[in-house]
Amino acid sequence: MKNVQMTVEGNILTIKVDLSKEFGPSASGKTIIIASTEGNVAVPEREEKVGLNVYRKK
Repeated sequence: MKNVQMTVEGNILTIKVDLSKEFGPSASGKTIIIASTEGNVAVPEREEKVGLNVYRKK
């Protein structure tokens, strides 16, 4: 994962992303990647999965 932190307290999933970071352009070059799980990943110690991409236009 890039720039994604997940925590679980009880039944609440919290996802933290630092919006000031950048990881360069997307494959198409139309957007700048800020954070990504890079596919679907398991929620810590749970069965659920999360797929997340955070980006902005160039």
